[in-house]
Amino acid sequence: MSAATLYGLCAALLAALGLYGFVVQPHPLRKIVAFNVFGGGVFVVFGVAARRGAAAGFAADPVPHAMVITGIVVAFVSTALAVALLLRLHAETGRASLRLDEPGADERGDGA
Repeated sequence: MSAATLYGLCAALLAALGLYGFVVQPHPLRKIVAFNVFGGGVFVVFGVAARRGAAAGFAADPVPHAMVITGIVVAFVSTALAVALLLRLHAETGRASLRLDEPGADERGDGA
C-alpha cells in the first residue's frame, strides 16, 4: 500500500466521520463542527487525487488545488455565518440549550 493510498483512506475516514457526526448530533454547534470535519476530509481527498494524477506521469493539474483553496475560504465564511446565526437564535430565544429537537414553550402549550 502506497503512502498516497493510505492518505486517501484516512481522508475518506475523516469525511465519513464528519458526515456521521452531522447526521447523529442534535446540537447545532456540534453539527457545524461535524460539517467542517466533513469538509476537511473532502479537501484532503481532492489533494490526494491531484497528487496521484501527478505521480502517474501526468502534468500536475492546478485546478484541484485551486478548488481546495476556494473551498477553504467558502467553508470559513459559511462557518462564521452559521455561528452568527446560532448566536442570534440564542439571543432571541434565551434558552441555554439550542438543541433542535427540544420543543419550545409554544409547542408545549404553556406559552401565552
